[in-house]
Amino acid sequence: MNQMRSVSRACMLSALVLSVAVLQGCATAQNRDPLESLNRKVFSFNETVDDAVLKPVATGYVKITPKLVRTGVSNFVNNIKDVWSAINLVLQGRPGEAAQEVLRVSLNSTLGLAGFIDIARPMGLDRHNEDFGQTLAVWGVPQGAYLVLPFLGPSTTRDVADLPGNWYFSPSALFREPRDANAVRILTIINARAEVLSASNLLGDIALDRYAFLRDAYLQRRLSLVYNGDPPEEDDNGVEYDNGDPTTSDPATPQAPVQPQSLLLPEVEPGPVIWRRDLALADDLAGSLTPSSLAGQVLAAPLPSWMQQVGAAENAVTAGGANTAKRPTLSENKGFNLSTPTLDELRGLRADVDAR
Repeated sequence: MNQMRSVSRACMLSALVLSVAVLQGCATAQNRDPLESLNRKVFSFNETVDDAVLKPVATGYVKITPKLVRTGVSNFVNNIKDVWSAINLVLQGRPGEAAQEVLRVSLNSTLGLAGFIDIARPMGLDRHNEDFGQTLAVWGVPQGAYLVLPFLGPSTTRDVADLPGNWYFSPSALFREPRDANAVRILTIINARAEVLSASNLLGDIALDRYAFLRDAYLQRRLSLVYNGDPPEEDDNGVEYDNGDPTTSDPATPQAPVQPQSLLLPEVEPGPVIWRRDLALADDLAGSLTPSSLAGQVLAAPLPSWMQQVGAAENAVTAGGANTAKRPTLSENKGFNLSTPTLDELRGLRADVDAR
């Protein structure tokens, strides 16, 4: 008989492992809930059981049980789970935190009256709340598909592996008699439901789709527990970034090449540039064009327009009988009827030129 039971348990465990492996392959980063249609049916069943049984019983339990007693029951349950948490801390390669968890259990189990009083928290020894699902995540096991288990609620294919350890390290495992174990198990379930009674009432008022809201909340909480409160950010495609700062540029979008600073010259219109160059040349010529410097030189290039204008004005003054002895002219040296402009004339010419 015992051999048949062992064979049946081995078959059930093999089927469970195979089912988990298949569901792990079905889930992707874009679709973490490939079994949504089935999960919604199980969720509806759990909601019906909760509305008909658990919620009314938990409401009555809160009304007749003092808060001090309910807190003691929660501390007792958590103290036993801390043993499982210490084991998972060792499996995750965190022996220092595992030693603190063992110290926490020891203090609460002795001085805390078997864990009903959490005296370790005021001493700075907080709960780590580690389970085997988080340990598998540290080992690199993917999260897998989202699952809704009957009577147990939200889970994933990775977190299902924590169920045996969670059942073993529970208050009901301390009692050998089935009657006592079942009574403690029922008390634990009712107390756990009473702790989230106010949250479930608020959820019914604000959530349009309770299933989607609970699914997203559960997955985000599990991600936060795996990364110890500092989960990496995700982009729209579900890709995680360990640095928490994904690149903001689109790789498919071509970006303009960066030009050197020396090539970034200001754009100017050709007209004003040429005009400024002519005036600069005029300032230079004002000090260089003298009869002595032009003596013996042949001007092969045509004269600039401003020199022609100055020459025409000189001819008009000479024809009118004006005195031209004050300024030597080019015509006296090279036969040009053109006098050398002065600096004041050049400045007056600059003011008269239209830059446009």
